Amino acid sequence: MPIVNRVAALSDEMAAWRHDFHENPELLYEVHRTAGIVADKLREFGCDEVVTGIGRTGVVGVIRGRKNGSGKTIGLRADMDALPIVEAADVPYASKVPGKMHACGHDGHTAMLLGAAKYLTETRNFDGTAVVIFQPAEEGGAGGKAMVDDGLMTRWGIQEVYGLHNAPDLNHGEIAILPGPAMAAADFFDIRIQGYGAHGAMPERSKDAVVIAMTLGQALQSIVSRNVDPLQAAVLSITQIHSGSAYNVIPGDAWMCGTVRCFSEEIRALIRTRMREICAGFAAAYGAEISVEVRDGFSVLVNQEEQSRVVEEVARTVVDPAKVITRSTPKMGSEDFADMMQAVPGAYFWVGHDGSVPVHNPGYVLDDKILPIGASMFARIIEKRMPAGAHA
Repeated sequence: MPIVNRVAALSDEMAAWRHDFHENPELLYEVHRTAGIVADKLREFGCDEVVTGIGRTGVVGVIRGRKNGSGKTIGLRADMDALPIVEAADVPYASKVPGKMHACGHDGHTAMLLGAAKYLTETRNFDGTAVVIFQPAEEGGAGGKAMVDDGLMTRWGIQEVYGLHNAPDLNHGEIAILPGPAMAAADFFDIRIQGYGAHGAMPERSKDAVVIAMTLGQALQSIVSRNVDPLQAAVLSITQIHSGSAYNVIPGDAWMCGTVRCFSEEIRALIRTRMREICAGFAAAYGAEISVEVRDGFSVLVNQEEQSRVVEEVARTVVDPAKVITRSTPKMGSEDFADMMQAVPGAYFWVGHDGSVPVHNPGYVLDDKILPIGASMFARIIEKRMPAGAHA
């Protein structure tokens, strides 16, 4: 059973939705325009219930099948937010908002789930309730947790949940699902150094925050190479360093920030402890003040075995079975869908597409040809997991 025919017929419409979202990207929780359009379309499609403002700006649509209340209640999730990136891709629907871009394909995920919602409201060929979830603030804003904390799972009685992501590192039409730990936990850190500024020609009178930052950055890299078990996966990346404002002034303060990724809570705790210990040692050695803030970003994303098998079986009906990958390598990237799957069982999978530019790159382009694949996956998961007539 290939791509759902009705979903395939929605391809142009889904592409138009995506291009509009792409031209008008919004960040984190400020997805007011996108959420408004999503809510309007869900009402237009005939969803039985549409609720906005879940997790601040999230949108939820409820679609009841042929025998309301007799089957399961299953959630399908897409993320809506963009990234603070200046677009370099040469496409006719390029971002119209300076400094913002859908560089991760969330515009495509939203269009896919809208396509699935339109199909499911038209057909209702399932026995139970489908809940379509449009989430803000996936890109570091913990929007998934915000929706869960706002009662997402309990209010609608969601029993399991499914999500997807586009994957330019896979070939077009390939679908990958990895049971078990599939994506890393993520922490974000800020390190603030307070030294003592001086004239650029008089370094002996300073406590040079730039020198401290450079040497501290090198020392922090030793945590993974010398403290973490080599058989355990871990990453510590310093992604920003800010200091100084003139050629002839040694700055007295600096700010460093970045991210930590791993698959173990024990390793996560170890890295946090070593970061604080090293910073305390540098503060003493250089006579400076160094503060460390480490924030819990995302949990380890763990695909449940049962729901992973559902994804695998559905994928074999949507694409060539030879393109279904079930033993893909865990990713060091993180995804706050993990917080939804800590609340209820679920699975998260990847859909490959043409193009080699990675996500979070200014030149990234999502392949519109995968929109009906993703929408079909969402729709078929509902129909397979809650077959019509199962509770007759």
